[in-house]
Amino acid sequence: MNIQCELYLFYSFFINLKAVEYLNIFSGFIVKDNISLSIYLQTAQLLTEAYSFVMQSAVEEKKFLFVGTKRQAAGIIAEEAKRCGAYYINQRWLGGMLTNWSTIKTRVDYLKELERKEAANEFDQLPKKEVAILKKQLDKLQQHFNGIKNMKKIPDVVIVVDQKREITAIQESIKLGIPTICILDTNCNPELVDIPIPANDDAIRSIKLIISKLADGIHEGYNHNIQSS
Repeated sequence: MNIQCELYLFYSFFINLKAVEYLNIFSGFIVKDNISLSIYLQTAQLLTEAYSFVMQSAVEEKKFLFVGTKRQAAGIIAEEAKRCGAYYINQRWLGGMLTNWSTIKTRVDYLKELERKEAANEFDQLPKKEVAILKKQLDKLQQHFNGIKNMKKIPDVVIVVDQKREITAIQESIKLGIPTICILDTNCNPELVDIPIPANDDAIRSIKLIISKLADGIHEGYNHNIQSS
């Protein structure tokens, strides 16, 4: 199956009624082996809109958070976020990551303090049992917070892979008025996000294509400022 097909491979079993209006703009609709293969007319248009939005936001020095904790997305999220200077969550979204940022930040600060102590060989001066406990804490904190270690405040834009899986991140963004961009499958609600990008949120190549394009836009926006200065 080529990448164009993967972009438009949707679930035919679980379709959110809010997605019906989006389904109506398919140029073609083929059902094979209970899977809907849809050629989506507006995917390119909405991806272009999202690209322009993130590029302009980057020009305005806004900060971005990529969220994708499913296995297919985790590596891509980390790689592309690092490439464009964004933050990321690619393991588990902890409740209150945005709405209770002041508390989360204390854990992030503790992570950085443990890393400082380890780098300075301060662990060598402690009993082995205490070192084992601290290293276990360090591993857990790095797993949860490594991608937001340098995030000083809540982000200006949140980019999500898999709305249903990351619904808490979406809800927290809505509560705080943070614009969201989301790869939208047919089992999702397009009304919950600011810019929905219709595509398969399970296919690795589909996720890679869209997330890398958005990262390109962010990178271009930040570079524009560097070249203008």
